Amino acid sequence: MGVTTMGALIGGAIDAMSGDDDSVADGALYGAITANVLKVVLPVVATWAIGWGVLKGIETLGNTISERVKA
Repeated sequence: MGVTTMGALIGGAIDAMSGDDDSVADGALYGAITANVLKVVLPVVATWAIGWGVLKGIETLGNTISERVKA
């Protein structure tokens, strides 16, 4: 809940700074939605990146070992 609230506050503040309209509710709504989406997306991206790095490391290690065995 804290992340959603912070997203709403930041979104509302950004919307209020633009000066387009008097309502900050739409900015708060966009901020809350963005915070919830990032709460799901960022861990998935981090997990993918770590997994990719581990697989690349294993591939490099395997190539190095197979080259030394052939020599």
